Amino acid sequence: MSRTTLGTTVRELRRMTDLDAVERLHARIWGSAPGSSPLTAEVMRALAHSGNYVAGAYEDERLVGASVAFFAEPVGTSLHSHITGAVMGRGVGLALKTHQRRWALDRRLTRITWTYDPLIRRNAHFNLAKLGARPEAYLTRFYGAMDDAVNGGDESDRVLAVWDLAAPVPAPAVDVPADAAYVLRDREGRPQSAATDADTVLIDLPDDIEALRRTDPGAARAWRLAVRETLGGLLAEGARVVGFHERRRYVVRRATDPSLPRRSPRP
Repeated sequence: MSRTTLGTTVRELRRMTDLDAVERLHARIWGSAPGSSPLTAEVMRALAHSGNYVAGAYEDERLVGASVAFFAEPVGTSLHSHITGAVMGRGVGLALKTHQRRWALDRRLTRITWTYDPLIRRNAHFNLAKLGARPEAYLTRFYGAMDDAVNGGDESDRVLAVWDLAAPVPAPAVDVPADAAYVLRDREGRPQSAATDADTVLIDLPDDIEALRRTDPGAARAWRLAVRETLGGLLAEGARVVGFHERRRYVVRRATDPSLPRRSPRP
């Protein structure tokens, strides 16, 4: 299946020459050491051959993005998108996700899941605001130690995003009630936690966690632990992330069941 979106042509890939190109592209995007791309061409070949999703995005026949996904639980309803890499700023990521969504719907699937680093603002905005996916679980140190240029020097915490394929795209603008309160706020580049009983709470993110890892590892570590404590704790209690506000903060609605414990982050 091939589809053109926003000037980008996306098509399924099966030939080893195409998959070798994807492996090289992903290595460049992630800044991986030679021979340690996030996913090998051989594995992509096996996934494509067995009916899973492997697609590349092209501009004038030049590879500018690629995505790999496989069938997941619940069986018959879900696709798990393991990796998507694209050049930034030209709508390539959206073209890939649009193609992936159509591919899944053609197979009568109802949802796509993937993981992403909850500290990276542009990814949170893309996943929640542009696509309408929602984080459902916080996964601590999910991939173990990683040494690529994007993730090196930090722990690989992820959130599991779930994209309901029946939901509107893009997502409706998030409604932040007047009585919403911060549980985590950016104070001069550092995270500051606060205790609150508000039903809707806000969680700030740093301006650029990837740059912060290089320039101030201590601050980057503080942000990792603070978001793990607040967002991770709230999701574990049954809270729902309902949106991403002003490209910089999660909007979270606490569970309304009074039998569930309510926990505030440590200030």
